[in-house]
Amino acid sequence: MKVLVTGATGFVGRHLVAALLARGCEVRAVARNAETAASMPWINAVEFIAADIHAADLDIAKLTTGVDALAHLAWPGLPNYQALFHFEHNLMADYRFIKGAVEAGVSQVLVTGTCFEYGMQSGPLSEQTAPQPSNPYGLAKNTLRVFLENLQREKSFTLQWARLFYLHGSGQNPNSLLAALDRAIDAGDERFNMSAGEQLRDYLAIETAAGYLAAILQQRDFNGVINCSSGQPISVRALVEQRLRERDASISLNLGHYPYPTHEPMAFWGVADRLQQLLGAEHEA
Repeated sequence: MKVLVTGATGFVGRHLVAALLARGCEVRAVARNAETAASMPWINAVEFIAADIHAADLDIAKLTTGVDALAHLAWPGLPNYQALFHFEHNLMADYRFIKGAVEAGVSQVLVTGTCFEYGMQSGPLSEQTAPQPSNPYGLAKNTLRVFLENLQREKSFTLQWARLFYLHGSGQNPNSLLAALDRAIDAGDERFNMSAGEQLRDYLAIETAAGYLAAILQQRDFNGVINCSSGQPISVRALVEQRLRERDASISLNLGHYPYPTHEPMAFWGVADRLQQLLGAEHEA
């Protein structure tokens, strides 16, 4: 199986490429910066193409020649979830690129969506939960999914929409919670500023998430929305304390230093039943 991965050097992309290679897939990796790509451990094991997938002069037919599936991860502008750029630019540019890939003959498309498509809804969120995006990023992603589902009425292709929850690990945004905590530990800081930490979230190690995405891609008949989540809520404070134990670190937690974010509900997590059924089918195959 040959997979075209866009955003191949991004946080999720770099790990998905590794997961696909580990499963014996061929990978054509696409990213804008060849220099960043050259530093990837897998660079000699893939066919790398430096390209901006939103460029007006992009030869999509050439880019997609010979691939069985497109794993579309590229999405500029993160982690600013509030920027209008997401729907003013990314939404239509992404739609044009994916439509072009389908018209060029790509029959399977996996796109990474986001838990922010569910908006401010609380509690366990399943794929049957109606999306109610409440920030520009969630709105743009959800609208892209609706556009692509309408495209499916005209063009025959499989659409695998994987909603990512909270991912952590190597290559993540340096301002994200665990990355900031690791930096504070490494610097020997006495205290770590954070919120009160009572929020319940769904966290997944990036290697695990990449493995799930690779497994979804190899289930070639699966079509539809799927939560890429642990299904297990954990409080932010418990997550931080878990990391401190893992690193055998003693650092004072300055709880309540930051207010709770206004763009997220206090407690939400993904229902992972559909994902587990799909993974179970993979193991039985």
